[in-house]
Amino acid sequence: MSTAILWFRQDLRLADNPALAEAVSQHQHVIPLYIHSNTDAGEWALSGASLWWLHHSLTALKHSLQSTGSDLLLDQGKVQQVLEEIVSKYKVNAIYWNRQYEPWAINRDKQLKEHFTQKGLEVKSFNAALINEPWTITTKTETPYRVFTPYWKNCLAAGIDRPLLDQPEKLPALPKGLTGASIETLKLLDPINWHAGFNDVWIPGEEGAHAALTEFLDGTVNDYDTGRDVPGTTGTSRLSAHLHFGEISPRQVIAAVRREQTSEADANRYISEIGWREFAHHLLFHYPHTIDQPLNSKFEHFPWRQDFDLDLARWQQGQTGIPLVDAGMRELWHTGWMHNRVRMVVASFLIKNLQVHWLEGARWFWDTLVDADLASNTMGWQWCAGSGADAAPYFRIFNPVTQGERFDGAGDYVRKWVPELAKMPKKFLHKPSEAPAEVLQEAGVVLDENYPSPMVDLKQSRQAALDAYKEIKELS
Repeated sequence: MSTAILWFRQDLRLADNPALAEAVSQHQHVIPLYIHSNTDAGEWALSGASLWWLHHSLTALKHSLQSTGSDLLLDQGKVQQVLEEIVSKYKVNAIYWNRQYEPWAINRDKQLKEHFTQKGLEVKSFNAALINEPWTITTKTETPYRVFTPYWKNCLAAGIDRPLLDQPEKLPALPKGLTGASIETLKLLDPINWHAGFNDVWIPGEEGAHAALTEFLDGTVNDYDTGRDVPGTTGTSRLSAHLHFGEISPRQVIAAVRREQTSEADANRYISEIGWREFAHHLLFHYPHTIDQPLNSKFEHFPWRQDFDLDLARWQQGQTGIPLVDAGMRELWHTGWMHNRVRMVVASFLIKNLQVHWLEGARWFWDTLVDADLASNTMGWQWCAGSGADAAPYFRIFNPVTQGERFDGAGDYVRKWVPELAKMPKKFLHKPSEAPAEVLQEAGVVLDENYPSPMVDLKQSRQAALDAYKEIKELS
């Protein structure tokens, strides 16, 4: 009777799961296993909002496995040691997993594959997270892409549609006597319960992922090309966390969008956003140093501020005096998510108006986003800083006032997340410091008492950022 370990990682689903399909087809016993181990990832170990999501996603996966006659074995500690114990105790013949692409994960998995192969086990890994793996798409000179448009054209030419794997109706029972830790013993949830508001917003797990996809396809996708930029409406799919934890695959999403009767422009625009996720993994794989170093080496000499602690804290707390920035940072804290347009605005404000190193922002997003993903987080912050691949030039500095007036003209977004300003008229909602005294009084706004004045002058800080950039522009 052959026995295999199915090691779950960022693939917390049963449908379209190649490692699961292979394990079930080849072995009489399959041990679904999740190992909670933060020892390999260093600074980028799961934390904060991600741990909240993981707790609930594992709970959902465990229930799904139980409904098929199996169960999820949970353990924690050093990965190799945990695997060794299970291999020995249950006479395991093979280990299967779906690949991860973070630098630390690649190194760990390579060592594990060599170790257990030498012990005589069959060890196989599969692609469950991406349409095209990072090494499969290259330029004509077989070098990595650094610009999205030609990269995505190559992906489309190679084909982005793949057959989907069905969810097994029945899974083999676990070996007799097999037990593991309960999810609660992993202690993933912060006892302070700062994430209480997340429960009203998210349904982690495979079922929740498909519910979110259905809701998107039922209406939002039909106006995606324009609606995705408006933070006050539900204009995006909100699938990013589900994709990160592998509760749904990009192939499943693309297939569903293709089936939906929607405009070609909206469908292609959305699918290209899946392409940006692919591009982020392409960059992380080929340029792993970019998780904490600039891709453009000139930015190693950028004169970032060193005395930023107080300003960083105000930014984190949504107390900058810039309404759109404050709304975004408060949405992030209360929901673990932020609209993508606003992510760009708050990042630009931190990096350019405050001249705080982009890594400080990346670290805060890593702790507070339920969809914190090393590839996408790194690419996004380097893009805003102007130091990454296909990056916005450094001199492109978002004006948060004009961005608010353009994309939140009615003020729905700011009024929701900055209720102090709820009664401000549209004309001054995004710039209350410019409102006449009688307007502020009528709206119940007292600057520096119940809402702060702007912490920086946008025009002056923009010029200071350009002057700083000029210092490195001519470096060879």
